[in-house]
Order: sequence, then structure tokens, then C-alpha cells
Amino acid sequence: MAFNWLGDSLSARAQEGLLRQRNCQQYEKDSIICINGEHYLNFSSNDYLGMRQHEGVLQSWVEGLAQFGGGSGASPLVTGHTQAHLALEAYIADGLNRESALLFNSGFAANQALCMALFPHMSHASSSGALGHIIADKLMHASFLEGAQCVSERAKLRRFKHNDLNHLESVLSGVCNTPMLAADAHSEIDADANFKSSQQDILIASEGVFSMDGDAAPCKDMADIAAKYNAWFMLDDAHGMGVLGENGFGTVEALGLSQQQVPVVMGTFGKAVGTAGAFIAGSQTLIDYLVNFSKHYVYSTAMPPAQAVATLYSLTHIASDTARRELLTNNISYFRESFHKRFGQTLDANKESDNSDHITLGAITLGAITLGTSQSAIQPVIVGSPERAVALSEGLKQRGIWATAIRQPTVPKNQDRLRITLTANHTTQDIDVLIDALELSVNGLNELSCGAGSEPSAKREA
Repeated sequence: MAFNWLGDSLSARAQEGLLRQRNCQQYEKDSIICINGEHYLNFSSNDYLGMRQHEGVLQSWVEGLAQFGGGSGASPLVTGHTQAHLALEAYIADGLNRESALLFNSGFAANQALCMALFPHMSHASSSGALGHIIADKLMHASFLEGAQCVSERAKLRRFKHNDLNHLESVLSGVCNTPMLAADAHSEIDADANFKSSQQDILIASEGVFSMDGDAAPCKDMADIAAKYNAWFMLDDAHGMGVLGENGFGTVEALGLSQQQVPVVMGTFGKAVGTAGAFIAGSQTLIDYLVNFSKHYVYSTAMPPAQAVATLYSLTHIASDTARRELLTNNISYFRESFHKRFGQTLDANKESDNSDHITLGAITLGAITLGTSQSAIQPVIVGSPERAVALSEGLKQRGIWATAIRQPTVPKNQDRLRITLTANHTTQDIDVLIDALELSVNGLNELSCGAGSEPSAKREA
């Protein structure tokens, strides 16, 4: 029978403790989430600023519905591109100091669209058929890496060690001093050619804030390295957009990075902005090219105009009112201080890991948990195995805390964790409850009880 291996794959994943399952949410309000009729303090949301429930965002969406209807009705190149989309694109381009911007339905689509358009199967850039190069941080979003792998016939994907500038330069040096091969042959291109980076399409990719560790890339240094090798630097700022920068335009604004330094910026609206969708910003030529050659854009129904209206409201509100970002910053500091006081440990990011691919876990003993070095809303609590991550998550759940276990292959082996996310909606009392529940649940791990039964619930009244 065709595809009879599907069940075996699921069984194998379950035996490894890695089976994924969905949980159906009934509602969420003020950091309280209801799942299967039970209420929990939610520490797994990417709604960092609490804009998803903001009255202005909701009202703007309603007004957009009244003006444009429930959906866009067509792809952007037919009749799906509206005044609402145009206004949002213009605002993003202006805020990022870029020439233009283009909307996508998701960050996954935007990342894949970029890779497939810049490295098409039939190259528009060269008649030589020379391979391009995508050089990505080891911990880039799966959406980007998947997109890069999809264009393997046109671009060679190489990954450098996380935030390791020396390794990045080493990879680039190898690329720029190694003769390229034709895409349709194993022979070297013209032996008289000068194989310098100026003759190759090289895309360096990293993230402003990394989704699982919450740390930041050394973007200015990477931009300098990209310029040195005549490469493009692309920044995926999904988790920085809305949070960083004077007006909430993310890493690019916070660091003052120009279009020349970062020719491609990708950001999303489904996290701090509180709506959905994504964008790519850059030169007018890049955006015009994507409009013509990005299949993800050309052949997809445009995002609902009402969503664009709500997104624009959210972005303008974030820029004009810094209170939520200040609350988030205070909550991050309070959580880290409270964790350190209670558990007395943080992740040492300066040690070399055994596999040299990532920061070390240090010595993790039975029942211990270790906090990463992140200064962002994403606070990884490393436990070291899939089973312990799930058990700790269940222990927190029994005490009224929702904190999702993240396991391999989403994170590297032996770095299974709880991905705790803080928001502006959390109170210091909420964080105190989380710390208490963590301690009880860790103690419960030692007894293999996962905190069941005897401990008092830490739930906040809904």
C-alpha cells in the first residue's frame, strides 16, 4: 500500500519522546489562556507587547472589514492589492529607511519567496550557469533553511556556527577562493575567470533576535563582513520587529543599519505587532523583481485588507507609545533577577561546547535547570532531554502555568528546553508565580512525580 510508512514514522517519533500534538485554545485574555476548559498563565505567547487584544487594533480590523470585506478576493497582481496594503508597505519602507516593501501572508512564505526568487532554477543574472551561495547562521529559522535547500540546484547552502564571525569569514574565504561549478555540469567554469566574490551572488543570512535562544546577532559586524566580500546581508527580524528601536522598527532601526548595509530585511506581524503576515523591505529594484518573479507573491491571494489596516494601526501605536516596550523590558529584568536569586545559575555563553556548534549547556544534573543569556522576551530554560522538558512542562501545567516544551529537532540535541516568553501583559506577581511553580516542578522531577497532586495551584484568577 502506498505511504504505509506514515504510521511507523509517527510511532518512532512517539517512542523518542518527540511526537508533536496540538492543543485547542478556547480563549485568551490578559495572559490567561483557556485550553480544554482549564485556565493557565500563558508564558508561551509571541504576543510580546500584548497588541493582539488591543482595543485600537480590534477596532481598526472592524473598520477594515466594513471598508474592504473579509478577504482580498484575489492575488495582488489581479485585484487583491488595495489602498490598505499600499499604505502599510509605505509605512514600513519609511520606518526602515528602505526604498520599498512588499507584503506576504507569512514569514515562512517570505523567506522561501526570497530564496527561490534570488536563486531561480533558470538564472536571470548570468548565462554562465554559475552557482550562487547562501551562507546562513546555524540557527536560522527553518523557513529560511527550507527555502535555501529548495534552490540547491542554483545555490550552495553553507551554515556557519551560531554568531561566530570568524567561522563566517572562513566560510566566505573558502567560497571566494574556490572555483565555481556549472549548475548543469561537474566541470569548472572557464579556468581564466577570476573567482572573486564580485563575480558571485552571495547571500549572508542571520536573525535580529533568535527564536529559540533569544540572543542577538552581531549585525553591524556581519554587515561589514558582507561588504568586504561584496555579498548581500539579509536579516530575518521576526522577533525584533515591534520590540526594538526607537519606533519599534526592530534591529535595523536600533542599530541604524542602512539599506546598503542590510539590503534585505524580513519581518513579521504575528508576534509583537499582534496581527499576522510578513514583509520584505529593500531597494525598489529588489521589490519590483519580487513582484515579477516571486511565485509566493504572484500566485497567492493577498492578505485581507482589514488585516493590513489593523497592522498599520498597531505599528503606529507602538511607535507613538513606548509604555508597553518599557513594561516588557522591566519584566525581562525582573524574571532574570528572580530566576538567579532562586536557582543561582545562568548559561555560560563564553565556554566552548563539545560540538562547537552552539553555546554549552554546562553541567546539568538531575533536577537542575539552566537559564540562557538572552536579554529579550524569549527566555530559554534548558533541561537537556526531551523527556525532562515534557515532564517539566507538565509539572508547570499542573500548577497553572502554560510553558511549552521545545525539543529536538527544533533545537539541537541535548538542548531541549522550556521556551518561556514574557510579555508586557505579565505582572510581577505573574512572574513570581512562574518562579515558584518552576521550583516546585523541578523538585517534582527528582521524585518522578511531575508535581502532581499535593502542591497548591499557582493559577491566577481568570
